[in-house]
Amino acid sequence: MNVQKLLRGEMKHRTREALHGYAFVFIWIVGFLVFTLAPMVETLRYSMNEVTVTATGIVMDFREWQNYTRALFTDPNFVELLIEYVIKTLVSVPVVLIFSMIIALLLNLRFKLRGVFRTIFFLPVVITSGPVIKELAAQGAASAPQVASSAAVMQFLQGLPTYLRNPVEYLLTSFILILWFSGVQILIYLAGFQKIDHSIYEAAAIDGASAWESFWKITLPALTPTTIVNAVYTIITLSHFSENEVIRYIYSRTYDVQGGIGYASAMSYIFFLALVLLLAVVYGGLTFGTKER
Repeated sequence: MNVQKLLRGEMKHRTREALHGYAFVFIWIVGFLVFTLAPMVETLRYSMNEVTVTATGIVMDFREWQNYTRALFTDPNFVELLIEYVIKTLVSVPVVLIFSMIIALLLNLRFKLRGVFRTIFFLPVVITSGPVIKELAAQGAASAPQVASSAAVMQFLQGLPTYLRNPVEYLLTSFILILWFSGVQILIYLAGFQKIDHSIYEAAAIDGASAWESFWKITLPALTPTTIVNAVYTIITLSHFSENEVIRYIYSRTYDVQGGIGYASAMSYIFFLALVLLLAVVYGGLTFGTKER
């Protein structure tokens, strides 16, 4: 009925726009259902079973939550890697966001060869594919271990409490790698800066606001949605990074004789839940108090 109206040109403009939008996302929805949701359901089923691959097919023995309890309570390596992942992500996200915002702020200024500099800061996004970043990390190009091994830094780290020492050491040794993940975030912040109405700054300047006050009271609140998008993007990027130690550990246990696919599937779901929890915490932290304003 709606299609007939559309063909006759009788449908409202808003409805027509909505149908065009659904048509654009339809392919994505089909792709999500086939290539993401279906494997997720299958992985959930595997995680509740002891999976054995035989010559005649896959044999599953239902084990309820045994794979989950084994991963959480009897596998210290997995729990330790999961905790390290959470800490490293929480350390990396603010660094990436602050660095991206500063670079985007500078690239938004008018100066010669601005396009060239924008390209340079986006280049890491293009070249950091899985094999490339793996090789660079192996060659030491993505870290600065000499920083953490210097006498002054070693003394500084020794003076820190245990719960702070590992995150700070990670920040010092992997600072270059963290900044490699800032390309897309810089681009998103650039778009966010250009969306802010300049008449607001002019009105604030007339009222006597300094550039510093304008940044804190106009720019930063206006960029809150952009910051949330960047935070979510950063967490997702760091979580599915090919060199992520949790992913590498799960992959290494996939073909074990004991547990195998079922146990690896359970660890994958625990990792997924940790990621969702992390997203909820960061989203809650960034939006806390904004509704009242």
